[in-house]
Order: sequence, then structure tokens, then C-alpha cells
Amino acid sequence: MDALLVEATRGDRVESRHAGSAVVIDAHGAVLFQAGDIDAPFYTRSTVKALLALPLVETGAADRLGLTDAELALACASHVGEPVHVETAASMLHKAGQQPGCLECGVHWPTSRAGQRALVEAGAEPSALHNNCSGKHAGFVCLAVDAGVAVQGYVRPEHQTMRQVTAALADMTGARLDDGNRAIDGCAIPTYAIPLRALALGFARFGAGIGMHPDRHRAASRLRAAVAANPVLVAGPGRFDTRVMQAFGGAVFSKMGAEGTHVLSLPEQGLGIAVKCADGATRAAELVAAALLARHVPATPEQQALLQTLVRPRLQNWNGTEVGTLRPAGALASS
Repeated sequence: MDALLVEATRGDRVESRHAGSAVVIDAHGAVLFQAGDIDAPFYTRSTVKALLALPLVETGAADRLGLTDAELALACASHVGEPVHVETAASMLHKAGQQPGCLECGVHWPTSRAGQRALVEAGAEPSALHNNCSGKHAGFVCLAVDAGVAVQGYVRPEHQTMRQVTAALADMTGARLDDGNRAIDGCAIPTYAIPLRALALGFARFGAGIGMHPDRHRAASRLRAAVAANPVLVAGPGRFDTRVMQAFGGAVFSKMGAEGTHVLSLPEQGLGIAVKCADGATRAAELVAAALLARHVPATPEQQALLQTLVRPRLQNWNGTEVGTLRPAGALASS
């Protein structure tokens, strides 16, 4: 059953409520906090990009192709399509000897105004490089090229590359992944419905290195370092994940997903956090993630100030007048 997580106020009344589930777990499986049903399966969407990037590093493909930390960060990203994102994805493909046309993620306009403006001013149309998942897909292409297998069809479940990354996801989360819980993500790759508990466990392991082969542990550490050094590439200016990782560096890995999903990995505490809002609201998932982060990571005054703005964001009208706020509710407010 879903639990109340977030309330939206307008004036002195509660106008809306967001329900869902959330969990904080350590790398051995001990639950430190839970709200709602943490064992109900749900589609993890883009939260798992860093876990899917593990084979790119642990197989040695990233080193053999000369991928930089910035390019590895983009492989974990849901970016906003600004020029730096597009150029980094193109560089990954160039190192693999491929053209943007090989990407099978689809095309959409950049989600940032700066990215849109750059295209309009150039008189250009968007390409697959502008897709928010182009870095992840470029990573898949690099993995396929390094293995000497055909790139075409890499998004299909039976392709060698997709089998590799799916196996990594299954190993990290301990979840069963097959056609019984598989659907198609927005960018055309498989997405799997797994329990929130398993997702959080995967990210606890991702940070702590517990239950991982040494090669995978090194790969996870390298990806976390790459993301910490390039937080703007993982999302974009002003985005939640970028702001959190700019403030906390390697102490926090943060990744949003579609339909109100979010994960955090806290390497120093050995904890994983996973959130799913039942109504798919990103604003609620981010607030829950920030509230749980504030409870479990020591923060400087500057970091505390950021978390406070994320835990109780102000709601403004088009004139910039504050009209309400979002706030933690239910177990999230009382515990």
C-alpha cells in the first residue's frame, strides 16, 4: 500500500498530496527507513543508468576506447541536451568509429532552453544526440564495438550488449529480470519492474562495494568519481541531481528517473535510497530524496541550506509571489 509522502500547500490549506513508497537500506539488506510497500515491483526507468554502465568500465572497453571521465559521466546521465552534452556524446561515438545515426534512442528537442536556443540559432533540427539518454546509448555502442559485435539492434533484449548490462543490473539488485517483468523504456531499451527494496540495495552496494567482484567494485568507484567530477553532464544546470552532487561531491550519487522515481547512493554510510511516487510526480520524488538525504548524510552549513530549499521548496505564481510550499508528510515528516 502506498504511504503519504508529500503535501502541497496553497495559503493555509493542503491543496494536493503525493503518495508512494521510499526506503533506506544498507549493503547487507538492513532497512533503516521505509514507507509504503517496498516489495511491490515498479519500472526503474533511468534511475539504473549507472548500474547499466558498469560493464563498459569493468570489461576494459572504456580504457581501450580512451573514454574520459566526462564521457563516463554522460553514460550515466539523463541530460538536458545542451551543447556540452551533445558534443560529449558525439565524442564517444567518434572514439568507437560510429556516427550519430547508429543511436537507437529516438529524437527529441533538448529539454533546456539553452539547448533549444543553440539549435534554433544554428538553424538546425535535433538529432538522437539531443536525446536525454544519448550518453547511455553511446556507452552501449562503445561496449558493442569493443566486443566486436554488430551495433545494430543493440536495444533488443537478446543483443549481447543488452544481455551484458541486464546481467549487471540483476547481479547488483538481486532481482529476477526476464520477459515476465520487462517492458520498453522511453529510449527503446528494456526496463524492468523490480521491488524498491532491491533497487535501493543495488545502490547501497554500488557505493559500498559490498557483494561485488573486485573488477566491478573498481568500475563502480570509477563511475562515481566520474560523475562527481562532472555533475553538470549527469543532468544540467539547476537540475536536482546536478545541484546535489555539486554540493556533496563524491559523498552522494543521485539519479532521477521518469514517473516519480529516484535513487541515491551514499558511499561513506554504505546506504542506498530509493523512491517511487505513485502519481509519477518528479517534484515529490525529489523532495523525498532530499529529506532522506538530510537524515543520513552529515552536511556543512552550506549543504544544509541547499537541502532545506529542496525539502521545502517554495511554490510561486507567474509574478514571483510565494503562494505555497511542498513539505514532507506522513512517516517522512514524523520520523
